[in-house]
Amino acid sequence: MKLRFVLLLLALLPLSAFAADPVAGVDYVEIADGKPYAPLNGKVEVVEVFGYTCIHCAHFQPVVGAWHKKQPSWVRFTPVPAAFGGYWTPYARAYYAAAKLRVLAKTHDAMFKALHEQGSLPIQNASSNEIASWYASNYGVDPQAFVAAMESPATDLLLERSKAFALATGIEGTPTLVVNGKYRVTANSFEDTLRTADFLIARERARK
Repeated sequence: MKLRFVLLLLALLPLSAFAADPVAGVDYVEIADGKPYAPLNGKVEVVEVFGYTCIHCAHFQPVVGAWHKKQPSWVRFTPVPAAFGGYWTPYARAYYAAAKLRVLAKTHDAMFKALHEQGSLPIQNASSNEIASWYASNYGVDPQAFVAAMESPATDLLLERSKAFALATGIEGTPTLVVNGKYRVTANSFEDTLRTADFLIARERARK
């Protein structure tokens, strides 16, 4: 009777409960001399290198967003827009402009939907004015102020920082998570990506 009860409990457990620890070289890559995106200040940093124009990032956003909300205060989650050139760059600029004008929290999820569900913004060849008009129409942002923020020297510096981080951490595609600048997550599924991130976060926390 006890054996049947134990087997029933095991059957009710999620498959992830039986998963082995993530493996270096398979689920994540250790980055030689890796540096965090920003000073840690007692935090464990998780950077998501993403692109608004990336359909995989759009699919990942609700998953990683829900995961982020469950993290303790000592985990710092930082989205970093990939600036690979071409049609990636205008939307990377838009991310930083939205942050500067303090509308990012309201617009981040909506930008993915505008591009990949609603088609209210073009993925390719979007101008600064076109993007600014979307923020103005939907969130009341001054379009001239938004264009100025997109094209400002401060945004140029942030783009260079983004490029440097992507190069230093060996980013090959998006979305990609990087923990403390030391580990690039390479797991194949969203579930395994976050499971690996949790594993690496716990490892880094234990070292503090």
